[in-house]
Amino acid sequence: MKKILIGLGIALVLIIVSFISVYNSIVAKNETITAKWAQVENQLQRRNDLIPNLVNSVKGYAGHERTVFQEVTNARSQWAKANTADEKIKAAGATDTALARLLLVVENYPILKADQTFLKLMDELSGTENRIAVERMRYNESVRDYNVTVRMFPGNLIAGMFGYKPATEYFKAEEKAKSVPEVKF
Repeated sequence: MKKILIGLGIALVLIIVSFISVYNSIVAKNETITAKWAQVENQLQRRNDLIPNLVNSVKGYAGHERTVFQEVTNARSQWAKANTADEKIKAAGATDTALARLLLVVENYPILKADQTFLKLMDELSGTENRIAVERMRYNESVRDYNVTVRMFPGNLIAGMFGYKPATEYFKAEEKAKSVPEVKF
């Protein structure tokens, strides 16, 4: 009888330790998502801070392209107004689209492409875009890791008890980014 009680006590301790371990893992992964999202936001903010300088340098050469400049300005204001992660993801997509249109305008101005200020800004923007891609990837990996933990047994039971739900926000490529560009010579 004594051996059975000792065995039950050990089993109970192991269950409690496992429970605590899984709970702490869920909390840590949830916080990792928050930290990774903050890094994405930092890089998106860096890009948004560069955009006015880029737009101003292009305006000097292509002042009549007002619709493109308006789109870039609207995309930046969407980012400033966004409060939730979903709104910020949508605003970042709008900024991606507006910047792509701005860069298409630049293609029509060879003198602009040779301007040192513009080249420096483009290098900064290019570096920032690379950082954004890396941070988006890290964020998506954190979301995936967290989602696996809160959906698999026993994490799903523990997550459900404490109100942790799977994260649903992933950064995805826009539909038009998935199409193959047409190259003409």
